[in-house]
Amino acid sequence: MHPIQPRPLWAGRTLALVGIVLVAFNLRTAVASLSPIIVQLERDVALSPVIVGLLGMLPPLCYAVFGIATPGFAKRVGLEIALIGSLVALAIGLAGRGLAGDALWLVAASMLTFAAIGVGNVLLPPLVKRYFPDRIGLMTTLYVTAMSVSTFTPPLIAVPVADAAGWRVSLGLWAVVAAVALLPWLALLVHPRRQAAEVLPEGAAPGLLRFALRSPLAWAVTILFMVSGFNAYAVFAWLPSILGDIAGTTPAESGALLSLFAAMGLPAGLVIPIIAARHGKVRLLVGIASTAIVVGYAGLILAPTFETWLWVAIAGIGPLLFPLSLVLVNLRTRTHEGAVALSGFVQSVGYLMVAVGPFAVGLLHDVTGGWLWPLLFLLGSAVPAAIAGLVASRPRYLEDEHAEA
Repeated sequence: MHPIQPRPLWAGRTLALVGIVLVAFNLRTAVASLSPIIVQLERDVALSPVIVGLLGMLPPLCYAVFGIATPGFAKRVGLEIALIGSLVALAIGLAGRGLAGDALWLVAASMLTFAAIGVGNVLLPPLVKRYFPDRIGLMTTLYVTAMSVSTFTPPLIAVPVADAAGWRVSLGLWAVVAAVALLPWLALLVHPRRQAAEVLPEGAAPGLLRFALRSPLAWAVTILFMVSGFNAYAVFAWLPSILGDIAGTTPAESGALLSLFAAMGLPAGLVIPIIAARHGKVRLLVGIASTAIVVGYAGLILAPTFETWLWVAIAGIGPLLFPLSLVLVNLRTRTHEGAVALSGFVQSVGYLMVAVGPFAVGLLHDVTGGWLWPLLFLLGSAVPAAIAGLVASRPRYLEDEHAEA
């Protein structure tokens, strides 16, 4: 098999490059655009803490369910058609959130939004492989960076836009961004010279996927993935409310601090895979993340008004477990089939576990009437991460465990 010869990045595939980056940017805008303006929204739409928690658990829940269903759907209709359908659904869902008249409408529109994002999550890697087989590393870095930027941008502008034009505009404007992302893919669909070979999402080897349920290694990587997402999505759903109550921050300040939390993931996403892959410092990285989770939340519990930004930034280091868990999928498997099986298990089971976080935080707040126990709950997630890190740091492979079973 001959190696793929690289060619100029833009040569004959400008539409695909722009389209991939725009899709990536749309995969996180909905996650952190609601909680900074929850106070303004509640003036028109009554939301209980349980409903807010439910809204927070929808992203990972939809990612898990629709991540499983997407490969089969894409094989039937093709990558571009599946992606265009998801972008149309995303635009409708985002616009629907801005038009919500009650909590049920808001939940339904959010379900459609995050279902569409769940489809997009799965389609991006094969799209990169189809149009940029010679530039997979570069394009992966580009789209991961676009996703990071789209995570910390909405909290920065949500409150100013809501103050100027209302919360409906602040939520609904992201539908315009989703509609813009449609344009290059529609152009590619009708392009008479489109010749890229079809590359579909891959399924996992059934035997390895079933074995993952009994694999200590698979569960260790899944727990690292879960703790990262557990903290991230709980913070996206609740941090502005938490900071407003315990630190007295304004909605604009809370939105900026949420953006700071999200921005901490950008350097981690660029650096952590290199450190883990080249130097194998898995145990050290897990230790740093676990310590950051403990220190960040302890600071918010014990001294919430003292340099609040510092505690938020430290807590934002904890989700470095996300890129670490993804790179471990390749570091702890010997074969391509093993990597697909471990990735499918980690993301499917992991996202289902992640979904508990936002809901549990809201329920604890509703039961206790304060934020101490929810913050202790998040702080305690460092314990399973540290234990899982001890297992995941061992130089073991999924296929070896399978052979010995």
